[in-house]
Amino acid sequence: MILLRRLLGDVLRRQRQRQGRTLREVSAAARVSLGYLSEVERGQKEASSELLSAICDALDVRMSEVMREVSDELSLAELAAMAALSEGDLLRPVLEPVQLPAPGDRMSSITPKAAAVDVVAA
Repeated sequence: MILLRRLLGDVLRRQRQRQGRTLREVSAAARVSLGYLSEVERGQKEASSELLSAICDALDVRMSEVMREVSDELSLAELAAMAALSEGDLLRPVLEPVQLPAPGDRMSSITPKAAAVDVVAA
């Protein structure tokens, strides 16, 4: 199972380390205890939105940047998990791919038969 708090902690730690800052420096700037910040970075504690905002301010990084990096890592982790499952032949495609029209093409050029998707029997 992918834990969001773990991914968030990893991203926050990397941001801090890229800046060459210590836990002590960031915890003081964010006005959060060093121990609690450490637990957040290790994915042991959930960061509230207020705490996350304070940590991002202390790191001088936008929360949206942190969340985007977390989102990217979550996507990669999900893809890796799906690949691991498919290698074990646990996943089978349910839908066949459909060729979508290029941008600007008229939708009327797609016939109902060409746009139909067949479901593969399990």
